[in-house]
Amino acid sequence: MKKILYIVLDGLSDLPVKELKNKTPLESANTPCLDSIAKKSKLCSVYPVKKGVAPESDIAVISLLGYDLHDSYTGRGPLESFAEGLVVNEGDLALRVNFASVKEDGRTIVDRRAGRNLTTEEASELSEEINSKVSLSSATFELKNTIGHRGVLVIRCVRSRLSGWITNTDPAYERNGVFSIAREKFEKKLLESLPMSGYENNPQVKEAARLVNEFTEKTHKVLNSSIVNQKRVSEGKPSGNIILCRDAGNRLPSFISLKELYGFKFASLVEMPVERGIALLTGMNIIDVPTRTGDLDIDYGVWAKLALEGMKKFDGLYVHIKGPDEPAHDGDFLKKKKVIEAIDKFFFKKLLKNVDLEDTIIAISSDHTTACSLKAHTSDSVPLLVCGTDIKSDGISSFSEEKAREGSLGLLEGKDIMKFLSSCAR
Repeated sequence: MKKILYIVLDGLSDLPVKELKNKTPLESANTPCLDSIAKKSKLCSVYPVKKGVAPESDIAVISLLGYDLHDSYTGRGPLESFAEGLVVNEGDLALRVNFASVKEDGRTIVDRRAGRNLTTEEASELSEEINSKVSLSSATFELKNTIGHRGVLVIRCVRSRLSGWITNTDPAYERNGVFSIAREKFEKKLLESLPMSGYENNPQVKEAARLVNEFTEKTHKVLNSSIVNQKRVSEGKPSGNIILCRDAGNRLPSFISLKELYGFKFASLVEMPVERGIALLTGMNIIDVPTRTGDLDIDYGVWAKLALEGMKKFDGLYVHIKGPDEPAHDGDFLKKKKVIEAIDKFFFKKLLKNVDLEDTIIAISSDHTTACSLKAHTSDSVPLLVCGTDIKSDGISSFSEEKAREGSLGLLEGKDIMKFLSSCAR
């Protein structure tokens, strides 16, 4: 039985950029290592969830790991809260949150990520202030910041259970059933949380929405007067003076382990809380990664080293690299191109020269398209390559969105990939 090395580059896929001669950042980037492995691979395009869905990373990753979302998914909030060590009992309301910036009217959003320069230390101070100074009328809560502007929130009602069937206050994401779908275009206004259609008269849903709105209003007052934010404003930085809530759920998902599903014991090399939560709940071992230094050569070199060590210990390794997604959300196509080139040079170069293709199936893909032109996720397909000794090459010379459409594997959905990889590895 061969080993499986499954690498997902967050937000790698993109749309053509005029300033890059109508190429995507991936097509424009100098990626000799990715192109070299593409020449040995079968390629195809993949809808991470399904055609027409612009997914968040959580539902994309769950699908890419072969799970049926309708059977297992309960919302991003519970996943990230669990990953951060917060208890989520059935009937608790768990949400993913962002520290964001709003104007004096308290509604008009200046920046959904507080300029993306809110440090984890600043966010920790803000979280401590909120946890100590804010109280809700009929509930307790725990707010925990994670990385930068990101955080998680668990609300526990004193009187009754709460339900997750509520809308987001973050306008960038729209609830569609249990899923939250990225909007390609949206008005930059803080939204009121409301019961979702069909749940307007459900008391647990109405109470959940009311508590989220109460939390938002009360924390805004505390954040506005915070010394941390006053200092940021004096330095010309956006104030992290509002908390945007999304992706509510009121229980943890239940997954069959990857070992039970496919017969492979997997470990994971992931950075963000949501991927960590998914890894833990699907039975993967966690390989801890150090905090980013900001030097891409150092950071991606360390990831390559950790991946190689993990491959020696486990049947399979799932690697999720955040890099390309962040500059794409900022519309910075040149930085996205630079990050892709750094991943190729410092991660893939070291990794691939030390992986034995006689004993390993390698898959490389993306969890979604993040378009620089829209600064958002889109429903477009992403490229996938798969290689190994017994896999006959398509003879395609490079790895890109366009070249992947020429591949022999056709057009897949994310849930199909793990079945294919496990069959190739046997």
